[in-house]
Amino acid sequence: MTKTGAKKSDFRPNDFVVYPAHGVGQIVRIEEQEVAGTHMELFVISFDKDKMTLRVPTAKANSVGMRSLSSPDIVDAALKTLKGRARVKRAMWSRRAQEYEQKINSGDLISIAEVVRDLHRAEDQPEQSYSERQLYEAALERLIRELAAVERIEETDAADRIGQMLISRAAA
Repeated sequence: MTKTGAKKSDFRPNDFVVYPAHGVGQIVRIEEQEVAGTHMELFVISFDKDKMTLRVPTAKANSVGMRSLSSPDIVDAALKTLKGRARVKRAMWSRRAQEYEQKINSGDLISIAEVVRDLHRAEDQPEQSYSERQLYEAALERLIRELAAVERIEETDAADRIGQMLISRAAA
């Protein structure tokens, strides 16, 4: 089997996939397109929540980090991560913000859960800065969407489940 053949068979129309920079999307179709005189086969991925469509060359899907949804074991590990103690480095905020952004855009569910854990604020904690809240909400949204897709539940139910994990950690 050729390299592109192996990649092509990994993903099919209607599959949910994770694209690192955008989170969970669904492959709508695979289409042929001519780009700069070269015929390419492309995955057409819809991100309904963002009202966005992305076209990814089938041969490049793995190299850009596109992956299938996480396994239930990875989801469990990510949820366990939420229960851990927040690990906030003493580095300057700009440096930490950059690290959080990299974790979010890595597409790795456990890294995303670490960002949610580290940036979560309980009711009795000080207010977050605007940039902290933006990063927290981006990570939380990615985590919610993937949990909902893996467990085939509504995003509101996934959000409730994650919220309960974070509250139980705060109470411990």
